[in-house]
Amino acid sequence: MPRTPLDKERVVAVAAELADSEGLDNITLTRVAKELGVRQPALYRHVESHADLVRSLGLLAREHLMEALTEAALGVSGEDAVAAVGHAWRRVVKDHPGLYAATDRFPCSDDPELEAAVDNIVAVIAAALEGFDLEEDHQVHAARALRSAFHGFAHLESGDGHPHPQDIDDTFDDMIELLCAGIRSQARAPVV
Repeated sequence: MPRTPLDKERVVAVAAELADSEGLDNITLTRVAKELGVRQPALYRHVESHADLVRSLGLLAREHLMEALTEAALGVSGEDAVAAVGHAWRRVVKDHPGLYAATDRFPCSDDPELEAAVDNIVAVIAAALEGFDLEEDHQVHAARALRSAFHGFAHLESGDGHPHPQDIDDTFDDMIELLCAGIRSQARAPVV
């Protein structure tokens, strides 16, 4: 049976699958090589190091996230857009917990590619806020606030950081409502 050629995309994809099934902390170059049926040195033609692999996983996670947010925001506006984007964020984290964990493992500052990936996510969220009639600066600030809130909530949820007996979905919906109230307070005209 012929082997599938090894390239960076395949290495990262296999690492992503392993991260989701076994946890990001269990991903080593040795583990990825074993899954690919190669020896570890073969990976160095495609990734420089474990850190480079984790960085690549963080980029892939952000690509998945941006695609999901973009799709969720289509055809909705105002509070419906905020809710759709927030729920899409949670789904990405639930579906790809190990991959998403890589977004916190490699610093974005001074890395133009990672910074651009984050900026793209903020831009998708900002576009979803068009229905709120915000000034441009408020739109960016609101998008950043939503990113922080969704990331924080999903991060805590994925680590069982919400141990109280209240329904987690109700808590998330309440957070959306609180965030939308804050965004509405900065709108130039009332949202209908």
